[in-house]
Amino acid sequence: MFDSIIEFFKSAITKDIIKDPVWATTALLGQVIFGGRFVLQWIVSEYKKKSHVPVAFWFLSLAGSVLLLAYSVHIKNPIFILSFSLNMLIYLRNLHLIYNHAKKGVVTVIEENED
Repeated sequence: MFDSIIEFFKSAITKDIIKDPVWATTALLGQVIFGGRFVLQWIVSEYKKKSHVPVAFWFLSLAGSVLLLAYSVHIKNPIFILSFSLNMLIYLRNLHLIYNHAKKGVVTVIEENED
C-alpha cells in the first residue's frame, strides 16, 4: 500500500507538475491563499480572544477561488468549476454586504457588544 502511495505521488509530479508547471503553480498558490484565510481568521480570533471573521478573510476566499476556478477550467473538471463559481458568488455577496453596511455607518446591537 505504501508503494502505491509513493507511485501515485511520483506519477502526479511527472504528469501534473513537471508537464505543466504554470498551472500547477497556479493551483498550489490558489490552495495556499484559500487555506491561508483560516490561518488569518485563527490569528485574528486569538488576538481578539473571541471568534471573529475579518474582512480580509473574504478577500482571501475570493482570490483563492478565482485561481482555483481558473485551474478547474483548465483541467475541465465540472464539479470544481461549479463549486468555485458558487463560492465566488457567496464571497462577493459578503463583501457587498460589508461595503454597504460600512457605507451606512450604522452600528447594530450585535456590533456594539462585539468588543
